[in-house]
Amino acid sequence: MLTILDGLLTTITYIAVSFLLFFIGKIAYQLFHPRVKVAYELVENDNLAFAFAHVGYFIGLLLSIGSVMLGESDGLVNDLIGIGIYGLLSIVLLNLSLIINDKIILSTFDLKKEIFDDKNVGTGIVEGANAIATGLVVMGAITGEGYGEAGPIVNVLIYWILGQIILFVTSKIYNLITSYDIHDHIERGNIAVAVGYSGAIIAIGNLINNALSHDFDSWMITFQDIGFNVIVGFAFLPIARFLTDTILLPGQKLTDEIVNQEDPNVGAAIVEAFAYVGGSMLIIWAL
Repeated sequence: MLTILDGLLTTITYIAVSFLLFFIGKIAYQLFHPRVKVAYELVENDNLAFAFAHVGYFIGLLLSIGSVMLGESDGLVNDLIGIGIYGLLSIVLLNLSLIINDKIILSTFDLKKEIFDDKNVGTGIVEGANAIATGLVVMGAITGEGYGEAGPIVNVLIYWILGQIILFVTSKIYNLITSYDIHDHIERGNIAVAVGYSGAIIAIGNLINNALSHDFDSWMITFQDIGFNVIVGFAFLPIARFLTDTILLPGQKLTDEIVNQEDPNVGAAIVEAFAYVGGSMLIIWAL
């Protein structure tokens, strides 16, 4: 009976600390984005674009904070210290990632104008997807066990930087495998293009998460794991588009459905996004 009560109290403690970190993450978002009036955009302005972006942030935050809860227990006190340190670190890294993504990956957009002035839902979806992909990267960086001489926090930072570079490269490669300029179409309000691209970003983030979450043996092995996963993921992107055309959307061309008609087919784009994310899961299970 005492064992059950002790386990219950420990679980409640972990959940309470997680909720506290989640609240801190909410405050951190406001500190990193002081000009954003969250309540106004969500409640009064009914801004669906911002809702997608903001919910994506919270999903990324959930993944980041959740990562510090995984792994074997090292005693309640030590666990709480670790949760506090890495939870706060994950919050900072996630918010820094959003800024980096805005300035580099989504540099062709005026995000303030697109999301807050034009209420461009496609831009909001991509912003949210970037946050989710980054949350997966942070999650993998923190859950990877065993550390080299650099120390755990330095390892996490190196993983995070590497993840940001890979997400940037992903945006370029995805643009190459399509016959249209994704940034141009998203800026013009094409939600379908945004959904398909978001699926690709999340899929690569998932593969990075898998590569980073293994036990740390050496930097060489870690980089080899990441490189292999990412290369396989990049190679699978055009394959996934082909499979979407031939199997998931028989008789129809994906590009025609997404960009070559007056009303872009968002449903077809959802199928495309599923192909990317589902494919990333199959790759992980097969590795």
